[in-house]
Amino acid sequence: MTRKLIVMLALSFALSACETATPENNSNANTARPSATTQTPAPSTPPQEASPAALKTALKAGDKVKVTVNGASAQATVVSVDEKAGKVTVRVEGEKQDKTVAIADVLKQ
Repeated sequence: MTRKLIVMLALSFALSACETATPENNSNANTARPSATTQTPAPSTPPQEASPAALKTALKAGDKVKVTVNGASAQATVVSVDEKAGKVTVRVEGEKQDKTVAIADVLKQ
């Protein structure tokens, strides 16, 4: 008796798997359905931050800046700006050698 129930159950699963589904019932269909509740999100403006492009024009040799070097912030003076590479060469106060850092690591004072 139990064996007959298992066979019937297996046959019903096999038959249901072989049935063709109509497009309305097919969850795998690639058709777009219009939805009454679909709304487009309102455009939002991202917060205005100083972009590297804006800093490129603002930085020039001799400017006093605050620079992040190895995770620490230090006072420095701009020696040169390489706009094409997005790099700034600075002389950190108390150091003799110049350091080249990314424009994003430089904050004009």
